[in-house]
Amino acid sequence: MPTKLNQIIAVEKGVKSKSVQDLAAAQQAVQKAPLLSGISRTYQPRDEEGETFPAESTRVQVKVDDVLRDVTGSLTRLFDVTATKDWANCDARADVTVDGTAILRDVPVSYLLFLEKQLKELHGFVRRLPVLDAAETWVFDPSTDVWRTEPVRTVKTKKVPRNHVKAEATEKHPAQVEVYYEDVSIGHWTTLKFSGALPARRVNELLGRIERLQDAVKFAREEANGTDVTDRRVGEAVFGYLFG
Repeated sequence: MPTKLNQIIAVEKGVKSKSVQDLAAAQQAVQKAPLLSGISRTYQPRDEEGETFPAESTRVQVKVDDVLRDVTGSLTRLFDVTATKDWANCDARADVTVDGTAILRDVPVSYLLFLEKQLKELHGFVRRLPVLDAAETWVFDPSTDVWRTEPVRTVKTKKVPRNHVKAEATEKHPAQVEVYYEDVSIGHWTTLKFSGALPARRVNELLGRIERLQDAVKFAREEANGTDVTDRRVGEAVFGYLFG
């Protein structure tokens, strides 16, 4: 049964993590000088009656050749898995289809990943676009190329002083007069509001389009990642040259 690209992608992370750990362990091992060193000592007295001592020996516990062999095995697997994925990514392609229409054809996986990231950012941008105030009634005005409200007329008033006679004048007392102010209409304002924002329905329509395209890109990526892959064997050649 052929291997699929999505299977290679699934194991790549684990292979990479293991190779990092193996390389770190190997580096630690070769830095410990006592593990690389060995010794053998025997004692010979000058005559038969001389004191004797037992032989001493320490074995070499780490051999650099063995470490290189282990590192080669671990990294060869990583090199092969990554090569298999990258070579397959050159061939893995799929159409981006929305509502039965192919928007893009034969799109490589790397570009599909780019599209996913960009569409996510674009979705966030459109979601924050300003919308028209729902408390107003808006119509599009071709002459100004923006949205406007219907004209609203409001009265302009002015305070005019008036006299109110509280008591008429008599022979002994002057008239008692109180001054008050009356609002008198002197004209009217005609107000129109303008806005460069978008209707909420337009923003929702744009968001819907982006979301449908996001889904289509994800489906295309899954389809592309289902492509059969050819196992690549590059690690042996690389390490055959490096450590051969």
